[in-house]
Amino acid sequence: DESTPDCAFVDDTAIICNGAALICRPANGQRQKELDIIRATIKKELGIAVIDIRDPKAVIEGGNVLFTGREFFVGISPRTNEAGARALAAAFPEFPVTPVKLPKRNHLKALLSMAGPDVICLSDSPEAQAVKRQVEREATFQYQTVTLPEERAAGCLYINGRLLHRHEFPAANQEFAQKIDYDRVTLSVTELSKASNGLPSLALLVRKSRHH
Repeated sequence: DESTPDCAFVDDTAIICNGAALICRPANGQRQKELDIIRATIKKELGIAVIDIRDPKAVIEGGNVLFTGREFFVGISPRTNEAGARALAAAFPEFPVTPVKLPKRNHLKALLSMAGPDVICLSDSPEAQAVKRQVEREATFQYQTVTLPEERAAGCLYINGRLLHRHEFPAANQEFAQKIDYDRVTLSVTELSKASNGLPSLALLVRKSRHH
């Protein structure tokens, strides 16, 4: 859809967790049509609770929100502010929410992603390592890490016991093979990756049931 050029990057539009969906508020106001479509689709097809942000000053994009399964980390950048992090905390009070400052980058998940239960994937770049130190210092829980030599390989997805990662990075693939003992699937997203932060930006992961 030419009227929504960023529509492939659905990760920015909503944060779905524990049977509820927080509709994001991207920094680019021209993405409102995407938000409307996502909101309507979630209500119609998933039947889960939809939460809208009330604070007019809040800015938050899903690409800046890393959910570890235990807690949230929110990358603070021109695309996500402290008010956005507070909106996330209000939507999901059952989980700790920790803001982390991003050096230069606009999206946290361009630097860190989840490669498995309690396993954070990142590259050895100075930016990623700086964010890692913040996470280690502020985290409520402890995590293992997989460090890759190729920065653009760090965006992976862990889904239903399988790790999805890009095949274009042989050194990273070798590192995954040595460190990961569950199923792995390699994917090619060469064209989409030119405009995105990797696999996490292309997916909204859903679990329908909300735990009380």
